[in-house]
Amino acid sequence: MVLPHGKSNKTPSQFLNPQNISRRRFFKKAYHSGVILAGAGIAFSMPWWFGNEVCNASSVSPVSGAENDPISNAPVARYWVSGNSSGVNCLLCHDNIDSLKGRKPDHNDGIIMCRLCAKECTLKEGERGSCRARINDKGTLRSLVYGRPVAMHIDPIEKKPFYHFLPGTAALSIGTAGCPLQCRFCQNWELSQARPEDFSIPFTAPAVIARRCKSRSVPVIAFTYNEPTVFIEYLTDIARIAKEDNIRSVLISCGLMKKEPLDEMCSVLDAIKIDLKGFSRDFYRRVCSAELEPVLRSIKQVFNSGIHLEIVNLVVPTLNDSTRMLTELVKWVAGEIGPDVPLHFTRFHPDYQMLNLAPTPVSTLEKAYDLAMTEGIRYPYVGNVPGHRGNHTYCPACGKPVILRSAFFVTEHHLKNGRCKYCNEPVAGVWS
Repeated sequence: MVLPHGKSNKTPSQFLNPQNISRRRFFKKAYHSGVILAGAGIAFSMPWWFGNEVCNASSVSPVSGAENDPISNAPVARYWVSGNSSGVNCLLCHDNIDSLKGRKPDHNDGIIMCRLCAKECTLKEGERGSCRARINDKGTLRSLVYGRPVAMHIDPIEKKPFYHFLPGTAALSIGTAGCPLQCRFCQNWELSQARPEDFSIPFTAPAVIARRCKSRSVPVIAFTYNEPTVFIEYLTDIARIAKEDNIRSVLISCGLMKKEPLDEMCSVLDAIKIDLKGFSRDFYRRVCSAELEPVLRSIKQVFNSGIHLEIVNLVVPTLNDSTRMLTELVKWVAGEIGPDVPLHFTRFHPDYQMLNLAPTPVSTLEKAYDLAMTEGIRYPYVGNVPGHRGNHTYCPACGKPVILRSAFFVTEHHLKNGRCKYCNEPVAGVWS
């Protein structure tokens, strides 16, 4: 790997020790043992720092008995259509007018189409979407995860990872159960592949989360862990309330949402990181049970919205690590998005259904880094390899490191008003 200043670097062996416990195993052990780790800021069920402040949301609140009947008492979701709706546009569900000719509509069975993500799940009574977080209840789509965060953790924003958005700040990370993807390598599968009722979670209003962030001077809320789009109603309510207190909100997403929900999220969020899991339709279908094209569309939509965007590619050995696929991914980012969007190539560690694969060789990540540099990407990164110099941010003009990191922590900062202190070159990002 050739870094901007012409030097190479080896990964310290101590960071690659297979005996080090993974974050997934750590969370699993803590959750199942009922441990609350106050010093680390980690909580399951009702977090320790929330105390007893649980109140109803102003926009959505559970009725009495919701704990015993979570489905019928769940709030109505947004972004769905039913054939029984007044004035419904038939082409929302059907491909074209020709497909309707000679057919008599029959919507008595209360079928719903969810229009939140690109999967557009068509649901009969009692059926859930592929995310498991939204259900057709008597012809109404309901959210089973509003106000039900199952994981909360205060950690560095670099862990998301965001490297060009308020580096060095703390972020309250929250997530619920559910995800429309079924990635075989998922590192948060206990949450993403779970059903909401797998967790006993008391209702937590959006205002509670925003208020506690303010009282503890946590400047950012990060929606993460599972796919936050599945709790869009909760997410946007939190972000709007937080904005009133100058608390910023960021999204960590797979990018599979449809245009209208993403428009709403872009209107209330300050930054979005999208996982571009590979650059192959076959890879997305076979390994993630999803499609590539909606993710590419979402990336372009976020970029065109003007809010801060970063992209992560988890490089999985034998699946999406070929030179051809990495080159196509880099060329697409450079050509469609431009050179200033940070592009992270992250190391895979065996997890979930892919315990048979070895961790990504560091040399593969370095190859991807070099391909990005060759195509003119100004801010590529080597991720999930603590101590690697590919974690640092370099000035695109003079090549000197302007932000140095050790693991997820900033150790040196050499920017002034978003410019390199050495040559005054602007460095793309949100720095204050």
